[in-house]
Amino acid sequence: MTRALAIRLDAMGDVLMTTPALRAMRAHVDHLTLLSSPAGAGVAALVPEVDAVIAYEAPWMKAGAPHPAEADHALVQRLAAQQFDIAVVFTVFSQTPFPAAMLAHLAGIPRIAAHVRERAYKLVSDAVDETEPERGIRHEAQRQLDLVASLGWRSDDARLGIAVPEAARQRVAPLLPPGRWMAVSPGASAPSRRYPPALFGAALRQLAGDGWRFLVTGSGEEAPIVDAVIAAAGTGRSLAGQLSLAELAAVIAAAPVLITNNSGPAHLAAAVGTPLVDLYALTNPQHTPWQVPHRVLWRDVACRWCYASVCKTGHHLCLAGVAPEQVASAAHALAAPRLAA
Repeated sequence: MTRALAIRLDAMGDVLMTTPALRAMRAHVDHLTLLSSPAGAGVAALVPEVDAVIAYEAPWMKAGAPHPAEADHALVQRLAAQQFDIAVVFTVFSQTPFPAAMLAHLAGIPRIAAHVRERAYKLVSDAVDETEPERGIRHEAQRQLDLVASLGWRSDDARLGIAVPEAARQRVAPLLPPGRWMAVSPGASAPSRRYPPALFGAALRQLAGDGWRFLVTGSGEEAPIVDAVIAAAGTGRSLAGQLSLAELAAVIAAAPVLITNNSGPAHLAAAVGTPLVDLYALTNPQHTPWQVPHRVLWRDVACRWCYASVCKTGHHLCLAGVAPEQVASAAHALAAPRLAA
């Protein structure tokens, strides 16, 4: 019996973009555990290929919180007790795999696979040379698929994927508006990736003139953004802070179209097959919608691919330069085939 540990310590969207690789892994092992951040662990509960999830706030990750060393010692002991045969460390090219690989090594896991830039020596048994960004940048999903393919693990299905619980679908059913409606998610963890609420509202106002209604989603912390968009649009129902992750997935799955920024909900839409308009800040080229109908909107700028959480120039033109008319037109185009079906 082969027991595998997948390590992906980033946020929800990153775990979603790893689901094709997780599917390929699970097709070749008997049991798959995912070690992820608390946010990533939440969505992993909806990934059918994952048999068990461990949440861990890694102190070397951007969103990690400081904690005593005893927490790391306890994690090593927990991993050791499960006697994994192999660990696969999933990273973006700007991250080092070595802290996670050391955790796996201390837990006695005999094989460790990862992309590596520096010499791994004996720490990473199955090292894949890091080629990004010097020799081109891959989509995040493709990067992780390539890593597991180096182990001989492939899948015929490379789509993002989750299973939306039927109970979640039933809970959100009373919230869905009659007639024509769209889901809207105007938030994002980084300010640089948020389309201005006034422009978001202007786009929705145009769509409302054609009879569309809107469910506007977000976390509790994003409620001010949601409220600002609804105020600018003059219409829409706020679901900010009201949905579990499974319920958010159910709302997006039921929608003919999602309008969103480059954020977790964009990858949820891809995972449930919902077409999306992606207002895509030019901060990172790796995270466009993957294998789902979409329109990606941006205005080209000289400072593209800045990898910044806050716009360094202050003009935010890669998003602020997108006209609301473009957003409304893209949403119409994507909705038409769904409404005709």
